[in-house]
Amino acid sequence: MKEHLFNRRKFIAAAGLTAASGMNLGFTSIGLESKNAKSSNRKFVPVNVSPGRVIRSIVGLRPYRPSGFVVRSEKVNNKTIIHNYGHGGAGITLSWGTAKLAVDLAKLTNQKRFAVMGCGVIGLSTARELQRNGFQAIIYAKDLPPQTTSNIAGGLWLPTSVYNKSKAESNFLTQFDSACRISHRMFQNFVGSDYGVSWIDEFSLGIRANLPPSTDIYPDIKEHRDPKTYFGFDYAHQFSTMLIEPAIYLNAMLRDFFLAGGKVVVRSFESIKDVNALSEKVVMNCTGLGAGKLFNDTELTPVRGQLSILLPQTEIDYSYSAEVNGNFIYMIPRKDGVVLGGTFQEGNWSTDPSKEDSEMILDGHGVIARSLER
Repeated sequence: MKEHLFNRRKFIAAAGLTAASGMNLGFTSIGLESKNAKSSNRKFVPVNVSPGRVIRSIVGLRPYRPSGFVVRSEKVNNKTIIHNYGHGGAGITLSWGTAKLAVDLAKLTNQKRFAVMGCGVIGLSTARELQRNGFQAIIYAKDLPPQTTSNIAGGLWLPTSVYNKSKAESNFLTQFDSACRISHRMFQNFVGSDYGVSWIDEFSLGIRANLPPSTDIYPDIKEHRDPKTYFGFDYAHQFSTMLIEPAIYLNAMLRDFFLAGGKVVVRSFESIKDVNALSEKVVMNCTGLGAGKLFNDTELTPVRGQLSILLPQTEIDYSYSAEVNGNFIYMIPRKDGVVLGGTFQEGNWSTDPSKEDSEMILDGHGVIARSLER
């Protein structure tokens, strides 16, 4: 082991499958009997959608398990392994919640020093939660920000594309509800430019979002029926959520980890033998897709999401999701660029951007942009 030391078209409702970047909202059609919100005079600046404005096309692989993420403890040879992986497209969203659940298990070991495998958002959150509880954490990871999968995420706070409703059991749903609420409250503490967290209005266009785990944590929900105002769609479902900008947030988290006395060892893990070689008795497994090979999780599968990133538009103060031409798409405005998604391709390991996917994404968002220009 080499090391280096450093100091969508189809959905399943209620947190089922979705298109790219963790944007499964569990959409269902809404009938004409829906209550209409009073129309506002708000003007929406259209996204300037053009192939010439694309600054990068990227692909991320979400660690998806139909039965939901894993937070549990087990004995593997001479180690206690505390698993925290398989969050689908909601790794950032659920990070603080599942970190607390995992650290609650760590407390039962009576250890004071822990190894954390992985330096994406789950590994960093778990390491910081250990530090917040007075423990020592050492992160072991092959990739650090900005090279992690978490850096590719869209970053909108929505606990979606996490599980298949028909596969999840009641004990998982209890964990899911708890993780959502813990994480939602925790992220409110980070709102501000230092961590890249802000409140934003999200619009589900032509479809009504079934918001997991419950609408009570989504403030300011509205329904609109004014196509001239709301993107040319007969119906729009609005709610407020948080935008977490990965590039800013992950750097701030790594900074806080170091300031609290943490250290990072750059190391790859090819087999369980490499895990057993660690000096720490308790290992927090936050390896995402890597857990499949290391711990023989045959349920864990990649879900490929492709994004097109446009030049930034600071005047865009909203996000949206919609189904256009039979494809689920979404837009998230960030300081590093306007994120256009998406795709949701289960079992696809390719990280190469597809020209066909790029064209689908730009065409769909172009339809919405033109509706605002009329």
